[in-house]
Amino acid sequence: MSDQVLDVVGIGNAIVDVLSQTDEAFLDAQGLPKGAMTLIDAARAEQLYGTMGPGVEVSGGSAANTMAGVASLGGRGAFIGKVRNDQLGGIFRHDIRATGLIFETPAATEGPPTARCLIFVTADAQRTMGTYLGASVELGSGDLDMAAIARAKVTYLEGYLWDAPAAKAAFIAAAEGAHRAGRKIALTLSDPFCVERHRASFLELLCDHVDLLFANEAEICSLYQVDGFDAALQKVRGHCETAVLTRGARGAVVLAGDEVHVVDAEPVQKVVDSTGAGDLYAAGFLHGYTKGRDLYTCGRLGAIAAAEVISHFGARPETSLAHLAEARLGAA
Repeated sequence: MSDQVLDVVGIGNAIVDVLSQTDEAFLDAQGLPKGAMTLIDAARAEQLYGTMGPGVEVSGGSAANTMAGVASLGGRGAFIGKVRNDQLGGIFRHDIRATGLIFETPAATEGPPTARCLIFVTADAQRTMGTYLGASVELGSGDLDMAAIARAKVTYLEGYLWDAPAAKAAFIAAAEGAHRAGRKIALTLSDPFCVERHRASFLELLCDHVDLLFANEAEICSLYQVDGFDAALQKVRGHCETAVLTRGARGAVVLAGDEVHVVDAEPVQKVVDSTGAGDLYAAGFLHGYTKGRDLYTCGRLGAIAAAEVISHFGARPETSLAHLAEARLGAA
């Protein structure tokens, strides 16, 4: 790998998504909480796959989706995540490299298969996920490309991966390596499910290692165990340099020291599928951040990227985000 500076390195679960349209009756029958992510084992993954309707297979994973968005905006990035040397692993490797991202994490030659996420999209565009993490949770410190992390302006950590002890150790090693190089660490809380499981350790990670935090309203309220967004907003002050708090159709609030920016959501003619909205918001924000844009403009870029991805089926952009950003904001 060259010594060229990278904008963002993402570390997260390497997952192949299978998306299918469904209805609430199906979710109820399968015991899947609507709008949430549920971890499942291999047997449950096979059972759900057998009962779901026609599906579309696309490479996914939260941080990987964010990195695909960074690439679509014209950013230079790399992804670190674990796949198995199987068919889905090959699909994932091909797809992420096709975006222009660097992906050099060696594939596992034994152990669990490549992760997959079964995504059920209802008519109101809400996505309900059953995720089998497979090989992705085998990621450890030995899989990190510390040279890439040292060259990246920001290393972006996916909260979904904060389960296995080896992955936790990898996150800490990445954060320490980035900070030694004078770089920044970003974290996405990923899902209220993750926050409930890891609240104490997330707070410790946030206070000790994180410069930029990404969270939606439900996640940040859960993190601080408060009932309202305003209370959560006050709690997060001082816990990191910058907090990016998204609120769906109500836009986002960006906090940094004494700065508070309220950023409206970008108008969308029709919301088709909310899968990836938070991932792409992070992509837009991080792209602006690494290019030195002011925080409000970073939020606008996030809103533009999120609006594109919710206007179609799937969690990765179908239109050049760089072109959209230039049309709405000028060169990004």
